[in-house]
Amino acid sequence: MELGVYTFAETTRDPSTGHTITSAQRLQDLMEEIELADQVGLDVFGVGEHHRPDFAVSAPAVVLAAAAVRTKRIRLTSAVTVLSSDDPVRVFQDFATVDLLSMGRAEIMAGRGSFIESFPLFGYDLHDYDELFAEKLDLLLQIRDNERVTWTGQHRAPLNNLGVYPRPLQNPLPVWIAVGGTPESAVRAGTLGLPLALAIIGGLPERFVPLVTLYRDAARRAGHDPAQLPVSINSHAFVALSSQQAADDFFPPYAEVMTKIGRERGWSPMSRPQFEALRSPRGALAVGSPQEVIEKILFQHELFGHQRYLAQLSVGTMPHAKIMRAIELFGTEIAPVVRREVQRRTVVSTAQDTAAS
Repeated sequence: MELGVYTFAETTRDPSTGHTITSAQRLQDLMEEIELADQVGLDVFGVGEHHRPDFAVSAPAVVLAAAAVRTKRIRLTSAVTVLSSDDPVRVFQDFATVDLLSMGRAEIMAGRGSFIESFPLFGYDLHDYDELFAEKLDLLLQIRDNERVTWTGQHRAPLNNLGVYPRPLQNPLPVWIAVGGTPESAVRAGTLGLPLALAIIGGLPERFVPLVTLYRDAARRAGHDPAQLPVSINSHAFVALSSQQAADDFFPPYAEVMTKIGRERGWSPMSRPQFEALRSPRGALAVGSPQEVIEKILFQHELFGHQRYLAQLSVGTMPHAKIMRAIELFGTEIAPVVRREVQRRTVVSTAQDTAAS
């Protein structure tokens, strides 16, 4: 299993100090976090796209390009690229450039986004939310698979046998579809034969199992082999040496951000009992000691049989040193154990399948 980290590069108030980090400092810290993730052997680092004052990254490809020249092995992905309000030509060019700078380590995680600020910012109508994503994904995949493209749509000027450059080292450049629980999105990803990134940020992970089943069934009906299509589970997580320390460190910034977003969306404020329920063995949060996080990831693997797990280690602003320590623990204590156990399960499953046949 691949294990990694993703972030939205928060510039929110640190509830422990009352201080709000500057975008400049947050990006400097982010470079150190990506470098450390690479050094401790994590497989993937993702950076989200937002157009709000509480996040420092509106251009993930620029940040990932900077990270490309400071890292050696780790894969670099958006988490996500809000494709609906972007230009697929520029998205492909940006990530092809990251791919060249990183010598073949770039990925695009395409999604519709959980916030809407980018739509008026770039002149799009929210009524076209679904149509924009479907059309732009179609164009992005055509550009990925063809050096010269002829294409016509409703929301962008047509292309008539035009070349899109530079071309990436990877052929094809990986494109994942990110979903948050919408069945139609899972079916689209499966039908197109694209990897699925599923965000589980609340409730019980079990309720998402039908979504992954729907994805794999759609892939099979479209003639794709589901065994060749990786699934990533992405969730809020944090690790410290003890369970209590992890909970006490993570809860204040997590609650502040979730309560703020909740006010925008009509949710109730995040309470400590709700938080503790979410980080229980069957809850969505992977927050605790290394052993607890290992058990949570492996429990989810029993449910989904997924090939990648990405942890969002900071939902609100936390001290940089604590994030760095969490990355270190994730890479050195959690990832090796999870990889060994998943490999063991794979060997056992293969042996059982062989015996049954």
